[in-house]
Amino acid sequence: MHRVVISIESPTAFNFWRTAYSHGWADLSPFSYDGDKEELTRLFTLSNKKLVLARITSNKNNIIISTETSGSHLTSPDKKEIITQLKDCLRLNEDFSEFHRIARSHADYRWIATSGSGRMLRAPTVFEDVVKMICTTNCSWAFTKIMITNLTKAFGNKFNGSTYSFPTPEAIAASSENFLRKEIRAGYRSPYLIELAERVASDKLDLESWRTSDLSTEELFKQMRDVKGIGPYAAGNIMKLVGRYDYLGLDSWVRQQFYKVHKKGRKVQDSTIEKHYAKYGTWRGLFFWLEMTRYWHDEKFKL
Repeated sequence: MHRVVISIESPTAFNFWRTAYSHGWADLSPFSYDGDKEELTRLFTLSNKKLVLARITSNKNNIIISTETSGSHLTSPDKKEIITQLKDCLRLNEDFSEFHRIARSHADYRWIATSGSGRMLRAPTVFEDVVKMICTTNCSWAFTKIMITNLTKAFGNKFNGSTYSFPTPEAIAASSENFLRKEIRAGYRSPYLIELAERVASDKLDLESWRTSDLSTEELFKQMRDVKGIGPYAAGNIMKLVGRYDYLGLDSWVRQQFYKVHKKGRKVQDSTIEKHYAKYGTWRGLFFWLEMTRYWHDEKFKL
């Protein structure tokens, strides 16, 4: 194994661990995490097909990337690409100053700016984010993990005994609905995943453009909904991963959290939840998500 340590400067108002553990992606292959060490691990696939296992931590001023490769040494372009992919995953090039300014103006949300919260971990590609989001629909988190683990083992490239890269669209497209149903256990999602992979592999669907799209939020949401397998919940949450926070992305778990946090467990209509966050405008989906998941960090991080 060849090992190299890379250090990059953290942006202002940035909290590494609250970003790395901002939602469930940290727990889905080829990500993994160690909460005690506050360490995020990711197997990156470079454009030259080289696999790089990166263990990512932080100190006061820097993000530390400890890399391992099983083949040749990392070149300067390799290192630059690792940094580029990691910055994309951690959203380091995005400006959250306006969001933090608004958070400071509301007493109940000042903790967001104080803690440097707001960035949500995402995959290096929109394709990976979309596949994972489809695999979160209508099932338990445990079952989502099973599907994603099965996908990486079946179609990804092996790095070591237990670590596999995320599969390319071409690899999934070359499979079949029957295989996804039987071996991946993707159920009704199987034809959606096959069609998605085929459209992306044949350049008929440009998912990666969603992160830089000039479309209005409403138009982009509709474009996402036009993809089979992406319902309102999935589209609302994919929107957050491309930097649009107008949608809440409601599912059964966050509904229960809202009832608990704001209604003493009493159920309310989705319209009531939407109305509660409407005053936060284009950032409302992010305020909602951070409030629903605040307890993940509160016990360890005293604000």
